[in-house]
Amino acid sequence: MKKQVIAYLHSHWDREWYREFEVFRIRLLRVFDSVLTMLEENKIPCFYFDGQIAALEDYLEIRPEKRNLIKSLIYSKKLFIGPFYCLVDEFLTDRTCFEKNLEIGMKTAIEWGCTDFIGYLADTFGHSENVVDIMREFGIDKCIVWRGCGDFPAEFKWCGMDTVNLVRGYFQDVFSLKCPIEEKASILKKNLDLISEKSGEYMLLPIGADHLGIPEDIQDQINSINELLKEDYQITLGSPFDYFKNVIDRFENFEFNQELRDNSKTFTLQGCYSSRLDLKRYNVECSHRLDLASRFARFQGKDYNNLLEYAYKLLLQNQAHDSICGCSTDEVHKENVIRYKKILQIADTIIEELKTEGLFQGDKILNLSDKSYSGIVEFETSDKLDGVEYTGKSRRGFERDLLNDIHRIPVTEDYKEIKTCLAEVKSIDPDNVEFIMTTLEKSELEVADTFIKNEFISLKIEEGQAYINDVPFSIVDFVDLGDSYNFAPKVDDEGATFKILRSKAVLRGNFRSSLRIDYEGKWDIISVIVSLDKDSDYLRFELSWNNSQKNHLLEVCFTLPEPIETVYSEDMNTLIKREFKPDYDIRSNLPQEKGVEAKTNTAPMQRGLLIDETKNNIGVVTKGLTQYEVYKNNLYVPILRSTGVISNPLNPARSTPAGPPIETPDLQMIGENKAEFYVFFGSNNIFESVINKVYNYLIV
Repeated sequence: MKKQVIAYLHSHWDREWYREFEVFRIRLLRVFDSVLTMLEENKIPCFYFDGQIAALEDYLEIRPEKRNLIKSLIYSKKLFIGPFYCLVDEFLTDRTCFEKNLEIGMKTAIEWGCTDFIGYLADTFGHSENVVDIMREFGIDKCIVWRGCGDFPAEFKWCGMDTVNLVRGYFQDVFSLKCPIEEKASILKKNLDLISEKSGEYMLLPIGADHLGIPEDIQDQINSINELLKEDYQITLGSPFDYFKNVIDRFENFEFNQELRDNSKTFTLQGCYSSRLDLKRYNVECSHRLDLASRFARFQGKDYNNLLEYAYKLLLQNQAHDSICGCSTDEVHKENVIRYKKILQIADTIIEELKTEGLFQGDKILNLSDKSYSGIVEFETSDKLDGVEYTGKSRRGFERDLLNDIHRIPVTEDYKEIKTCLAEVKSIDPDNVEFIMTTLEKSELEVADTFIKNEFISLKIEEGQAYINDVPFSIVDFVDLGDSYNFAPKVDDEGATFKILRSKAVLRGNFRSSLRIDYEGKWDIISVIVSLDKDSDYLRFELSWNNSQKNHLLEVCFTLPEPIETVYSEDMNTLIKREFKPDYDIRSNLPQEKGVEAKTNTAPMQRGLLIDETKNNIGVVTKGLTQYEVYKNNLYVPILRSTGVISNPLNPARSTPAGPPIETPDLQMIGENKAEFYVFFGSNNIFESVINKVYNYLIV
């Protein structure tokens, strides 16, 4: 029986990747100029603009004269845009940013006249189960995915949503090949046969690829190929919406209600979650600071909406998967850092401006979260305050209120010493402003050169080994033969464990005490500052070191009493459960045939994880450490992954390339590096409490 193939024309548009943004934008002008001409002259029926509107805005900044034409094409359903502002990575994006992505994208698309939307997630590196509910909140009831699907049919219910699995991916550039039409028909038939195995009477065929224009003779080619394939297939140009209408009765045949991270059919490139961890730190900080600035603006009743949207657009541009995943050129990622710094400048300036207005004046603290807050707060001041403790940290600078006063100009005499200090606050209710109160209560903090503890948690050093309560903590260095996408081990490498060189108490306070531990590896020394606050149930770890070596993976390791089978880690601001086979070892399972990516015991996380079992119990909250690994009874968290190429064609963990073999020296992370995380013991409520303190919504 001849099958009907609905083919949609598209171009997957990474704003930046193996070339820089402005370079790709010039290509975008040529590609989209041609598409608009073909649409206007009715050479093609419609064009699907990759599920995002960022590329359209990039185009219109240079071609503003095309606005009316584009609007008319959208109204006539020849050009489909949105619903997203940008195609962001789903596992490195928190719920607030993913919602902003849809909010900005749909608002803009609707203003342009688009009314039809699909959750188009064709090339992200796997899919979070939590994005379905978020899309549903925005009125989206259908989705298209590719990476991360196992042996799935073309149509299925994913967490209750009608979803299409692009069986052969979005990348179909057959019509652009320089070869005879008979050869194109043969290549196409092989792909259609594979899609057909997973489809019914109707099949969906993407025509396009990364940054690819549409051939001028596309309809003629399709007519010729239809003649050659007439016994089996009939290809008709249309849109994904046409396809959904024709397969409405097939979605109920298969259901899947978890995240999509299976790499048995497609690469999911999980090593990118530990590539360029400096970007991940910036990303987490920017997301939190923008959210804080947004809450403060709402609390003060001030309209910063346009400025905040501009800042969120910068952040979403950096969250595109080839950007935040760290798998682009060095120049691309240098521009990412500039964007991140701009975002922090905007967020911090909004906060400081608002601190001079309304109720918030003097030595006060405001809680903008939805939970009561008690604990130690850290802030900067040039004033001498009673009842606070000074940490010993200070800097020279101008006070923020002076910098934000439009009627004053800072002068030399205003350049002051600004100190970092600590204060204790208790039971500050949501949306409450209170004075910072002094306290005379003695804490139970104890610190010496080999331990730090209070009544809830401790770290001690015995016989060259550090223990958090009774859990051994270490730092391990592994060889990495991979690239920006995939960690690749050396088969016989068991890792080199850093040794404790020395330890010393460096802060003895009533509110906070700190212990410094220096770890010595074969080449480098890592300094670890472990801090503990009064009445706190978690330890803070701040690591700093000068990386001098290439092609290696540094991980902190927590050795638990029993093999680890279950981990709860944060995804879109909720904890999700993942199951592991603790004895699985990637070194024994490297691919031996082409087109295969090794399975791993690694997984992405956002702000932290929890292992909540009778004997195995530990929680880790991080600031920009976005991956973890399970092996036997060891929990690993990468603090640095050092490689030097976008895609290594000889990567032993992935037997075919995932991109171009462009050298990226900055990816080796040579020079100063840092990492920050927090360790606790307890269950879900303790995890939420630690998150509330680490990622607090306090204005001080």
